[in-house]
Amino acid sequence: MTDGERNKAIIQALAKAYNIELETVMNSIAVSVNLDGVRAKHIKDELAADVPTELGHAQLLANQIKTIGGVVPSSLDLVMEQRSMQSPEDSTDIETVIKGVIAAEESAIAQYKTIIDLTSGFDPATEDLAITAVGDEEEHRREFKGFLKEVEAGRLG
Repeated sequence: MTDGERNKAIIQALAKAYNIELETVMNSIAVSVNLDGVRAKHIKDELAADVPTELGHAQLLANQIKTIGGVVPSSLDLVMEQRSMQSPEDSTDIETVIKGVIAAEESAIAQYKTIIDLTSGFDPATEDLAITAVGDEEEHRREFKGFLKEVEAGRLG
């Protein structure tokens, strides 16, 4: 792969991560507002609190896309795919929400690992951005896996 081809692949991978982050922001807002019930309060609060972090990731990704010669995707260029993080029909179904968040975090982690692989030894600034972001996503996933354990044990709420 030439340096130009590698840079293009990195830009495409960054754009996909940007898309994932923006979709997570939209779904986190929707779910945090749509959930109901006493047991949902903590999940709602955590989702709302995660929005600035995820939006910050999107902004960093956008800046890096532009910095390395790409064009930041606009809304019509984005593809929405987070089926698992949609608001559930039952607005008190926190288990479905938690599982959806975990799936979204795993998708982001996988995408950041792809970026790390593409940039290793080639683009240290982008690699560093992806390493930091994957750490944040792994922390979010760990937190929601803990919530899932509590729900499954009947202790959340």
